[in-house]
Amino acid sequence: MRALFVSCTLKKSPERSNTETLGAVVADALAQQGVEVDHVRLADLDVPPGVVTDVGDGDEWPGVHERLLDAEILVVLTLTWLGRPSSIAQRMLERMDAMMTETADDGTPVAYNRVTGVVVTGNEDGAHHVISEVSGALADLGYTVPGQAWTYWNQGPGPGDDYVSTEHGHDWAQSTARLMAHNLHAVAAALAARPVPPPG
Repeated sequence: MRALFVSCTLKKSPERSNTETLGAVVADALAQQGVEVDHVRLADLDVPPGVVTDVGDGDEWPGVHERLLDAEILVVLTLTWLGRPSSIAQRMLERMDAMMTETADDGTPVAYNRVTGVVVTGNEDGAHHVISEVSGALADLGYTVPGQAWTYWNQGPGPGDDYVSTEHGHDWAQSTARLMAHNLHAVAAALAARPVPPPG
């Protein structure tokens, strides 16, 4: 079983990402269950706007698309910015829109029989809104969203420290991250054993 972690941080490598730091807890927990974990940071790639899989002219999204299709588990990492997902997360969802009409050889939509979860950090509130926006969009594409398939950290209302500069709230965020990994793996395994059949 494979998991792809798609980081929608605004920071380019090698700058440290708060959200990736929390996401590593989920990745480690999945790896302990035998899941092969892959990572991509979209800020490092040339991913132009569009709603098709390949817009041409140096577009690096098709490589990400292939990695999405190789993974049974998708974990989206995004910060909360002004109470919303990052602009890169929105770009990711727009590019994934093409998957709504893509099917496997048997006619099954390509996002079916895959699970997804969301990791959010931010020194402001709004994490539940971000989780619902990203999860809802991916469910529209056909991904399955297990119960408790998310974790988040925030400082609380208003500006403040970020995740890597304080220990505030880490115990809860990390224990929720491990539960998230457990649920993602369990539901992915269930779908592998009894997949959703092709429609019609």
